[in-house]
Amino acid sequence: MNATIGQRSVRRRRAADLAVRATAWIGASIGIGAMLWILAEVARRGAKVWSWSFFTQMPAPVGEPGGGVLNAIYGTIVMTLIAAAAGIPLGFFAGIYLAEFGRNGRLAGVVRIIGNVMVGIPSILVGVFVFSVFVRPMGHFSGLAGALALAIIMLPVMARTSEDILNLVPNELRESALAMGAPRWRVTLGVVVRAARSGLITGALLAVVRVSGETAPLLLTALNNQFWSWDVTQPTANLTVGIYSYAMSPYPDWVDKAWGASLLIIVGVLGATLLARLILQRGKEW
Repeated sequence: MNATIGQRSVRRRRAADLAVRATAWIGASIGIGAMLWILAEVARRGAKVWSWSFFTQMPAPVGEPGGGVLNAIYGTIVMTLIAAAAGIPLGFFAGIYLAEFGRNGRLAGVVRIIGNVMVGIPSILVGVFVFSVFVRPMGHFSGLAGALALAIIMLPVMARTSEDILNLVPNELRESALAMGAPRWRVTLGVVVRAARSGLITGALLAVVRVSGETAPLLLTALNNQFWSWDVTQPTANLTVGIYSYAMSPYPDWVDKAWGASLLIIVGVLGATLLARLILQRGKEW
């Protein structure tokens, strides 16, 4: 009797295990298949547009074929660099406070809650906020407003990543440095941060990747510009809004350029992700 019950229990567990494995495999296959389909379609349509002129020339006049997206590439790089210069350091020091000084304090708990909310809110709300407090008072769109919106999106991502990475550093390192008489700030910057440097660099790259495909906040802040402009206080061309504008146009050549710019963003994101993984892997060997 007991043997029969035991055999039935084993069969049920095996059936449940098989069902869970099959469900997980099917779900993963559907997700990976959809991703590969999207990548293949973008690569197929975008690769035929890529040429030397696509990367080195300005957009052609409306309705005329040819030209490139040089101004959008430049504007995207400039706004991303400005946003990274503002958002990544602030997020890094916020992460240090949460992991090393605040820990279980009330203020740290409030900061964590705010960070979690900011990570989860739609990016268009950030665009609306920057439009209200920065663009409207200035009276016009600008690359600086776009960089500010991207920095706000980067900040909580970098803060949470920095906190998680610093929490992985063994407490023995901190205690050893403190026992030698080093002040807390020197222990944090000279020992803890040094031990976690590869993870922190990876977090910074991931924060940049997080904003690389944002369109809504830039549509409300930087807008776009069909001409070359060195002035970031004026409307600034960028790839994501350019893709939106080109994809919605009635001109086949502009639609093709939207595919080419989409492929460029995918390649950039893929390159940054691979670089982050390489740094993280090499960091384990340092």
